[in-house]
Amino acid sequence: MRLIFHGAVRTVTGSLHIVEAGGALVYLDCGLFQGAREAALAWNRRLPTPARDVDAVILSHAHLDHCGNLPTLVAGGFRGPIYCTPATRDLTALVLRDAAKVARHDVAIVNRLRRRQGLPAAEPLYGVRDVERTLARLCAVPYGRTFRVGPGAARFVDAGHILGSASVVFEAGGRRLGFTGDLGRPGTAIIRDPDVLPAVDLLVTESTYGDRDHESREHAIDRLASVVGETVARGGRVLIPAFAVGRTQELAYALRALREAGRVPEVPVYVDSPMATDATAIFRRHPEGFGGEARTVLRRRDPFGFRGLRYVRTARESRALVARDEPCVVIATSGMAESGRILAHLERYVGDPRSTLLFVGYQAEHTLGRRLLDGAPEVRIYGEPHHVAIRIARVDAFSAHADRRELLAWIRRIPEVGRAFCVHGDEEPARALARALTGARIPAAVPVVGQGEAV
Repeated sequence: MRLIFHGAVRTVTGSLHIVEAGGALVYLDCGLFQGAREAALAWNRRLPTPARDVDAVILSHAHLDHCGNLPTLVAGGFRGPIYCTPATRDLTALVLRDAAKVARHDVAIVNRLRRRQGLPAAEPLYGVRDVERTLARLCAVPYGRTFRVGPGAARFVDAGHILGSASVVFEAGGRRLGFTGDLGRPGTAIIRDPDVLPAVDLLVTESTYGDRDHESREHAIDRLASVVGETVARGGRVLIPAFAVGRTQELAYALRALREAGRVPEVPVYVDSPMATDATAIFRRHPEGFGGEARTVLRRRDPFGFRGLRYVRTARESRALVARDEPCVVIATSGMAESGRILAHLERYVGDPRSTLLFVGYQAEHTLGRRLLDGAPEVRIYGEPHHVAIRIARVDAFSAHADRRELLAWIRRIPEVGRAFCVHGDEEPARALARALTGARIPAAVPVVGQGEAV
């Protein structure tokens, strides 16, 4: 068995690794690389192998940077199965359909500017038809059930990252490969804790926060309450870019608890995302993925709803929300502020010093979210320059990624790890985790794109 590293190598987005075993070629994930528009499009259009040569895909979870380039693979001629958990199947359908619509919307806006500049029209990466053909290839397999992939066998282990997320165990030729996917945090309010892997010859681990520890959840809740209170007192609005799947539900859950405790002002809270609205409905249909606290709440009431919280579905409602000038909290996609409805809110409020842009998750290099987080005085939104006066705040503890301490503790629980490779992290966090693992007597390294390793 041989592993080739391709996506999310020394960066966080675009997860994709290739397993060769007994003549079969398998992709672990097929995610979108997110970053500067032209460079991201070029990378995403160029797959590492001919699509028709791929026998199967094993999908860890439904976030766009892990599943978002599957339609490109299918459009290129892939005809094999895409294995995932049942909840991931439901969420992937939602994520990919939304991605096609968002891409079409964003390209239409960009093309208006390109026409004025005399430039040729841009094309979206894929369309709705490509998505539907992709969804027909999804094969749901529950946690713990072994399934055959060519000459090998695989099974899913709960990764505790988002609903349905999985780590992967792949065995062939007497060797065993472990792939974390994205590893979640223990003790979160909604999702179950990550399960441990069996002994593996080679571990491919994420390293998003491989060089730092998160603040405590209690401190994060305090910080969220403080940001909301201070912003509302100024007459501004809190804008929160958030992934529709996972992060939005975590925030709705936290704001419900704060409202019930009287710790935040009773201003409107809007989830401005049809995908987040539908994702929340899927969460309600899959309580088997919930941890103890959320299961307890679910018996009594809706864990993702409260008086004053409104889920905004239609484009007309969203435009009306942007046009209002009232103190409120707005949670909108996308999580890295690269696309979706958060852009319309930022276009209107990025120059408003009363308001706050609150980041609650990782911002990859070259994304709009990262530029704002790094303090850029001016940014481009829909191709037009905007002065930045909005206040910037950050709360990392809402991240669904395990931090350095949690990653190390989880890996140490694996009975045996022959060696490890750190991916899905910018270069410094990946190197930091590799050093820590090596110090713990697990040989570890950070690969480069195209590097091949025998398992």
